[in-house]
Amino acid sequence: MKSKTEKKRPLILVTNDDGFSAAGLRKLIEVVRKIGKVVVVAGERPMSGQGHSITITTPLRIKTICKEPDYEEYVCNGTPVDCVKLGEQVIIKGKPDLLVSGINHGSNASINVIYSGTMAAVLEACIDFIPAIGFSLLDYGHDADFSHVDSIIESVVHKVLDEGLPNGVCLNVNIPAKSENPLQGVRVCRQAHARWIEEFDSRMDPRGGDYHWLTGKFENDDLAEETDQWALENNYVSVVPVQYDMTAYKAIDMVNNWNLSLNHI
Repeated sequence: MKSKTEKKRPLILVTNDDGFSAAGLRKLIEVVRKIGKVVVVAGERPMSGQGHSITITTPLRIKTICKEPDYEEYVCNGTPVDCVKLGEQVIIKGKPDLLVSGINHGSNASINVIYSGTMAAVLEACIDFIPAIGFSLLDYGHDADFSHVDSIIESVVHKVLDEGLPNGVCLNVNIPAKSENPLQGVRVCRQAHARWIEEFDSRMDPRGGDYHWLTGKFENDDLAEETDQWALENNYVSVVPVQYDMTAYKAIDMVNNWNLSLNHI
């Protein structure tokens, strides 16, 4: 019989955007299973760069992979945001104590947060008042080394479970790739004002039709030390509090001073 004073294990919903077989997802599951009961809902294929897309033109299907007392795993044919919605509304039929997404293979720092399927899942949970964290590793390889991330994930997860997060706020955690140099620590940062300079590699298929591959390079002119890019470039883990409210509050007075009206100018 359990002691009355024994703490109930939290229910943790896990997803990602690299697909159910990704090494990063497997590592995240391994770590959070030590902390609580885990329900995994992941996509059947990679969905990187899908942002906050949802599936509305085809039916969503869920396949059960594993169902044990403290661990359940499901695969679905939808986006990361679909996975969160299905996990909460169809599988759990309620709110988990926490959502974690990742570990993404590659950076989700700076402007990447806008395009990220990993962070879209986090923001979806946040919209529904579920504490949520996204984890990313700055290594795009399928054989990425995740051996140094356990204590970081455990520390952040425990803090969020114990302390909570403000409504409308979630966390974007980026971890430097494994190297010979030890991590310098953890820095709470702001998002760097950087961007992608995009190009298209345009080609022609055998039938004479044009097709295009998106390419580009990441450009960062924001060298301030309080940014996530600076932290990562200096071998710190970056933690950025993120919100889904995209209102530019500092611009409200400026636009209000335009005295907009329905009258034609």
